[in-house]
Amino acid sequence: MSQAALSKPIQPLLAPYQSLLAPIDTFLHCRTPQAWLEAARQPQVLAVILNDHMRCELKAAQSAAFLLRRYALDQSSGEALLQWLKPYEDFVYRQLQHGDNQRPLTSAKKNGVANALTAQPDLPYSDDIVDKMMRLIKEELHHFDQVLQIIQQRQLAIGHLPASGYAAGLLRHVRTHEPAALVDKLIIGAYIEARSCERFAALAPYIDSELQQFYVSLLRSEARHYQDYLQLAERLAGQPIAARITQFGEWEAQLIKASDDQLRFHSGVPSAAAIEAATQLSAT
Repeated sequence: MSQAALSKPIQPLLAPYQSLLAPIDTFLHCRTPQAWLEAARQPQVLAVILNDHMRCELKAAQSAAFLLRRYALDQSSGEALLQWLKPYEDFVYRQLQHGDNQRPLTSAKKNGVANALTAQPDLPYSDDIVDKMMRLIKEELHHFDQVLQIIQQRQLAIGHLPASGYAAGLLRHVRTHEPAALVDKLIIGAYIEARSCERFAALAPYIDSELQQFYVSLLRSEARHYQDYLQLAERLAGQPIAARITQFGEWEAQLIKASDDQLRFHSGVPSAAAIEAATQLSAT
Protein backbone atom coordinates (compact mmCIF):
# COMPACT_ATOMS: atom_id res chain seq x y z
CA MET A 1 0.00 0.00 0.00
CA SER A 2 1.64 3.23 -1.09
CA GLN A 3 1.97 6.07 1.38
CA ALA A 4 0.15 8.34 -1.05
CA ALA A 5 -2.95 6.20 -0.58
CA LEU A 6 -3.01 6.84 3.15
CA SER A 7 -4.38 9.83 4.98
CA LYS A 8 -1.96 11.63 7.29
CA PRO A 9 -3.51 10.44 10.58
CA ILE A 10 -3.09 6.78 9.63
CA GLN A 11 0.50 6.94 8.36
CA PRO A 12 2.22 6.57 11.77
CA LEU A 13 -0.19 3.78 12.67
CA LEU A 14 0.54 1.77 9.51
CA ALA A 15 4.24 2.54 9.30
CA PRO A 16 5.27 -0.53 11.36
CA TYR A 17 3.31 -2.74 8.96
CA GLN A 18 4.77 -1.63 5.64
CA SER A 19 7.02 -4.69 5.49
CA LEU A 20 3.86 -6.82 5.71
CA LEU A 21 1.81 -4.80 3.25
CA ALA A 22 4.43 -4.49 0.51
CA PRO A 23 4.54 -8.23 -0.35
CA ILE A 24 0.74 -8.35 -0.36
CA ASP A 25 0.60 -5.36 -2.70
CA THR A 26 2.94 -7.27 -5.02
CA PHE A 27 1.06 -10.57 -4.67
CA LEU A 28 -2.36 -9.14 -5.51
CA HIS A 29 -2.97 -8.14 -9.13
CA CYS A 30 -4.95 -5.02 -8.28
CA ARG A 31 -5.73 -2.79 -5.35
CA THR A 32 -9.18 -2.24 -3.97
CA PRO A 33 -11.00 0.18 -6.31
CA GLN A 34 -11.61 3.63 -4.90
CA ALA A 35 -15.31 3.24 -5.68
CA TRP A 36 -15.54 0.34 -3.22
CA LEU A 37 -13.76 2.37 -0.54
CA GLU A 38 -16.04 5.36 -1.10
CA ALA A 39 -19.09 3.13 -0.66
CA ALA A 40 -17.82 1.05 2.26
CA ARG A 41 -16.75 4.10 4.27
CA GLN A 42 -20.30 5.48 4.46
CA PRO A 43 -21.80 5.25 7.97
CA GLN A 44 -25.15 4.16 6.56
CA VAL A 45 -23.68 0.84 5.30
CA LEU A 46 -21.51 0.11 8.35
CA ALA A 47 -23.85 -2.57 9.68
CA VAL A 48 -23.54 -4.54 6.44
CA ILE A 49 -19.75 -4.21 6.29
CA LEU A 50 -19.27 -5.30 9.92
CA ASN A 51 -21.80 -8.13 9.79
CA ASP A 52 -20.28 -9.44 6.57
CA HIS A 53 -16.81 -9.13 8.07
CA MET A 54 -17.96 -11.21 11.03
CA ARG A 55 -19.36 -13.85 8.70
CA CYS A 56 -16.14 -13.84 6.68
CA GLU A 57 -14.17 -14.66 9.82
CA LEU A 58 -16.41 -17.66 10.40
CA LYS A 59 -16.17 -18.73 6.76
CA ALA A 60 -12.38 -18.55 6.96
CA ALA A 61 -12.46 -20.85 9.98
CA GLN A 62 -14.92 -23.17 8.22
CA SER A 63 -12.74 -23.35 5.11
CA ALA A 64 -9.68 -24.26 7.16
CA ALA A 65 -11.73 -26.84 9.05
CA PHE A 66 -12.91 -28.35 5.76
CA LEU A 67 -9.32 -28.72 4.58
CA LEU A 68 -8.41 -30.41 7.85
CA ARG A 69 -11.34 -32.81 7.72
CA ARG A 70 -10.90 -33.59 4.04
CA TYR A 71 -7.15 -33.94 3.89
CA ALA A 72 -5.52 -34.27 7.31
CA LEU A 73 -7.60 -35.52 10.26
CA ASP A 74 -8.98 -38.90 11.22
CA GLN A 75 -12.76 -39.22 11.34
CA SER A 76 -13.24 -38.71 15.09
CA SER A 77 -11.05 -35.60 15.05
CA GLY A 78 -13.03 -34.25 12.12
CA GLU A 79 -16.27 -34.70 14.04
CA ALA A 80 -14.78 -32.97 17.09
CA LEU A 81 -13.79 -30.05 14.88
CA LEU A 82 -17.35 -29.74 13.58
CA GLN A 83 -18.67 -29.61 17.14
CA TRP A 84 -16.18 -26.85 17.96
CA LEU A 85 -17.57 -24.70 15.16
CA LYS A 86 -21.23 -25.54 15.74
CA PRO A 87 -22.02 -22.78 18.30
CA TYR A 88 -20.65 -20.15 15.90
CA GLU A 89 -22.66 -21.56 13.01
CA ASP A 90 -25.78 -21.76 15.18
CA PHE A 91 -25.35 -18.13 16.15
CA VAL A 92 -24.81 -16.82 12.61
CA TYR A 93 -27.08 -19.04 10.55
CA ARG A 94 -29.76 -20.07 13.03
CA GLN A 95 -29.75 -17.13 15.47
CA LEU A 96 -29.17 -19.55 18.36
CA GLN A 97 -27.08 -18.50 21.34
CA HIS A 98 -24.87 -20.49 23.71
CA GLY A 99 -24.09 -18.91 27.06
CA ASP A 100 -25.06 -15.41 28.05
CA ASN A 101 -26.65 -13.05 25.56
CA GLN A 102 -23.77 -10.61 25.32
CA ARG A 103 -21.08 -13.22 24.70
CA PRO A 104 -23.03 -16.07 23.10
CA LEU A 105 -20.01 -18.15 22.11
CA THR A 106 -18.32 -18.55 25.47
CA SER A 107 -19.00 -22.27 25.60
CA ALA A 108 -17.40 -22.78 22.20
CA LYS A 109 -14.29 -20.87 23.18
CA LYS A 110 -13.80 -23.16 26.17
CA ASN A 111 -13.89 -26.26 23.97
CA GLY A 112 -10.59 -28.13 24.21
CA VAL A 113 -10.81 -29.81 20.81
CA ALA A 114 -7.67 -28.05 19.59
CA ASN A 115 -5.59 -30.17 21.96
CA ALA A 116 -7.18 -33.49 21.00
CA LEU A 117 -6.88 -33.76 17.21
CA THR A 118 -5.19 -36.69 15.52
CA ALA A 119 -3.69 -36.40 12.04
CA GLN A 120 -3.98 -39.22 9.53
CA PRO A 121 -0.71 -41.15 9.96
CA ASP A 122 -0.35 -42.10 6.29
CA LEU A 123 -0.26 -38.53 4.97
CA PRO A 124 3.26 -37.04 5.07
CA TYR A 125 2.04 -33.45 5.11
CA SER A 126 -0.86 -33.78 7.57
CA ASP A 127 1.01 -32.50 10.62
CA ASP A 128 1.99 -29.30 8.80
CA ILE A 129 -1.59 -28.70 7.65
CA VAL A 130 -2.93 -29.34 11.15
CA ASP A 131 -0.47 -26.95 12.78
CA LYS A 132 -1.09 -24.09 10.35
CA MET A 133 -4.83 -24.51 9.94
CA MET A 134 -5.55 -24.94 13.65
CA ARG A 135 -3.71 -21.72 14.44
CA LEU A 136 -5.66 -20.01 11.67
CA ILE A 137 -9.00 -21.31 12.97
CA LYS A 138 -8.26 -20.12 16.51
CA GLU A 139 -7.32 -16.66 15.26
CA GLU A 140 -10.29 -16.35 12.91
CA LEU A 141 -12.72 -17.30 15.67
CA HIS A 142 -11.06 -14.80 17.99
CA HIS A 143 -11.48 -12.13 15.30
CA PHE A 144 -15.11 -13.22 14.91
CA ASP A 145 -15.68 -12.59 18.60
CA GLN A 146 -13.99 -9.19 18.38
CA VAL A 147 -16.18 -8.09 15.47
CA LEU A 148 -19.26 -9.44 17.22
CA GLN A 149 -18.43 -7.39 20.31
CA ILE A 150 -18.17 -4.23 18.19
CA ILE A 151 -21.47 -5.02 16.47
CA GLN A 152 -23.23 -5.58 19.78
CA GLN A 153 -21.77 -2.48 21.39
CA ARG A 154 -22.99 -0.38 18.46
CA GLN A 155 -26.31 -2.23 18.16
CA LEU A 156 -25.66 -2.98 14.49
CA ALA A 157 -26.71 -6.63 14.33
CA ILE A 158 -28.73 -7.61 11.26
CA GLY A 159 -30.38 -10.86 10.25
CA HIS A 160 -29.90 -12.83 7.06
CA LEU A 161 -27.11 -11.46 4.89
CA PRO A 162 -26.50 -13.17 1.52
CA ALA A 163 -22.84 -13.79 0.78
CA SER A 164 -21.02 -12.10 -2.07
CA GLY A 165 -20.01 -14.09 -5.12
CA TYR A 166 -16.30 -13.57 -4.46
CA ALA A 167 -15.33 -16.93 -2.97
CA ALA A 168 -17.66 -18.84 -5.28
CA GLY A 169 -16.14 -17.03 -8.24
CA LEU A 170 -12.72 -18.35 -7.26
CA LEU A 171 -13.83 -21.85 -6.31
CA ARG A 172 -15.39 -22.49 -9.72
CA HIS A 173 -11.85 -22.66 -11.13
CA VAL A 174 -10.75 -25.47 -8.80
CA ARG A 175 -9.57 -28.56 -10.65
CA THR A 176 -11.36 -31.83 -9.95
CA HIS A 177 -8.43 -34.21 -9.45
CA GLU A 178 -6.05 -34.51 -6.51
CA PRO A 179 -3.64 -33.17 -5.43
CA ALA A 180 -4.44 -30.35 -7.88
CA ALA A 181 -7.78 -29.62 -6.18
CA LEU A 182 -6.10 -29.21 -2.79
CA VAL A 183 -3.38 -26.99 -4.27
CA ASP A 184 -6.02 -24.77 -5.90
CA LYS A 185 -7.98 -24.46 -2.65
CA LEU A 186 -4.82 -23.45 -0.80
CA ILE A 187 -4.01 -20.84 -3.46
CA ILE A 188 -7.54 -19.48 -3.14
CA GLY A 189 -7.12 -19.31 0.63
CA ALA A 190 -3.96 -17.28 0.11
CA TYR A 191 -5.73 -14.76 -2.12
CA ILE A 192 -8.71 -14.38 0.21
CA GLU A 193 -6.44 -13.74 3.20
CA ALA A 194 -4.24 -11.35 1.22
CA ARG A 195 -7.27 -9.41 -0.03
CA SER A 196 -8.63 -9.20 3.51
CA CYS A 197 -5.34 -7.74 4.72
CA GLU A 198 -5.20 -5.26 1.84
CA ARG A 199 -8.77 -4.10 2.48
CA PHE A 200 -8.25 -3.66 6.20
CA ALA A 201 -5.33 -1.34 5.43
CA ALA A 202 -7.13 0.42 2.58
CA LEU A 203 -10.31 1.07 4.56
CA ALA A 204 -8.63 2.10 7.81
CA PRO A 205 -8.05 5.77 6.86
CA TYR A 206 -11.76 6.28 6.24
CA ILE A 207 -13.30 4.92 9.44
CA ASP A 208 -13.58 5.94 13.07
CA SER A 209 -10.64 5.51 15.41
CA GLU A 210 -11.96 2.39 17.18
CA LEU A 211 -12.45 0.48 13.93
CA GLN A 212 -9.22 1.92 12.57
CA GLN A 213 -7.23 0.52 15.47
CA PHE A 214 -9.04 -2.80 15.22
CA TYR A 215 -8.44 -3.25 11.49
CA VAL A 216 -4.77 -2.38 11.84
CA SER A 217 -4.48 -4.93 14.65
CA LEU A 218 -5.59 -7.65 12.21
CA LEU A 219 -2.90 -7.02 9.61
CA ARG A 220 -0.17 -9.19 11.03
CA SER A 221 -2.24 -12.34 11.37
CA GLU A 222 -3.91 -11.91 7.97
CA ALA A 223 -0.51 -11.48 6.32
CA ARG A 224 0.75 -14.65 7.99
CA HIS A 225 -2.36 -16.57 6.94
CA TYR A 226 -1.82 -15.86 3.26
CA GLN A 227 1.81 -16.94 3.55
CA ASP A 228 0.81 -20.15 5.35
CA TYR A 229 -1.60 -21.04 2.55
CA LEU A 230 1.00 -20.36 -0.12
CA GLN A 231 3.69 -22.35 1.66
CA LEU A 232 1.38 -25.34 1.99
CA ALA A 233 0.37 -25.11 -1.67
CA GLU A 234 3.98 -24.99 -2.82
CA ARG A 235 4.98 -27.86 -0.55
CA LEU A 236 2.12 -30.15 -1.52
CA ALA A 237 2.16 -29.48 -5.25
CA GLY A 238 5.38 -31.35 -5.89
CA GLN A 239 6.05 -29.15 -8.90
CA PRO A 240 6.28 -25.43 -9.71
CA ILE A 241 2.95 -23.64 -9.30
CA ALA A 242 3.91 -20.04 -10.12
CA ALA A 243 1.79 -20.06 -13.28
CA ARG A 244 -1.23 -21.37 -11.39
CA ILE A 245 -0.80 -18.74 -8.67
CA THR A 246 -0.64 -16.05 -11.35
CA GLN A 247 -3.77 -17.38 -13.03
CA PHE A 248 -5.74 -17.24 -9.80
CA GLY A 249 -4.41 -13.74 -9.23
CA GLU A 250 -5.87 -12.67 -12.56
CA TRP A 251 -9.23 -14.27 -11.77
CA GLU A 252 -9.26 -12.66 -8.33
CA ALA A 253 -8.53 -9.22 -9.76
CA GLN A 254 -11.33 -9.61 -12.29
CA LEU A 255 -13.79 -10.22 -9.46
CA ILE A 256 -12.52 -7.24 -7.48
CA LYS A 257 -12.69 -4.85 -10.45
CA ALA A 258 -16.03 -6.06 -11.81
CA SER A 259 -19.30 -4.27 -11.19
CA ASP A 260 -21.15 -5.95 -8.33
CA ASP A 261 -24.81 -5.87 -7.32
CA GLN A 262 -23.84 -6.48 -3.69
CA LEU A 263 -21.74 -4.46 -1.28
CA ARG A 264 -19.78 -6.84 0.90
CA PHE A 265 -16.30 -6.94 2.41
CA HIS A 266 -14.88 -8.86 -0.56
CA SER A 267 -17.25 -7.64 -3.26
CA GLY A 268 -16.37 -5.90 -6.50
CA VAL A 269 -17.25 -2.33 -7.46
CA PRO A 270 -20.71 -1.76 -5.98
CA SER A 271 -23.51 -0.59 -8.23
CA ALA A 272 -25.94 2.09 -7.11
CA ALA A 273 -28.44 -0.67 -6.40
CA ALA A 274 -25.88 -2.47 -4.23
CA ILE A 275 -25.28 0.64 -2.14
CA GLU A 276 -29.00 1.23 -1.76
CA ALA A 277 -29.59 -2.38 -0.73
CA ALA A 278 -26.77 -2.21 1.83
CA THR A 279 -28.20 1.03 3.20
CA GLN A 280 -31.61 -0.57 3.63
CA LEU A 281 -30.16 -3.67 5.29
CA SER A 282 -28.15 -1.53 7.69
CA ALA A 283 -31.28 0.41 8.63
CA THR A 284 -33.24 -2.69 9.64
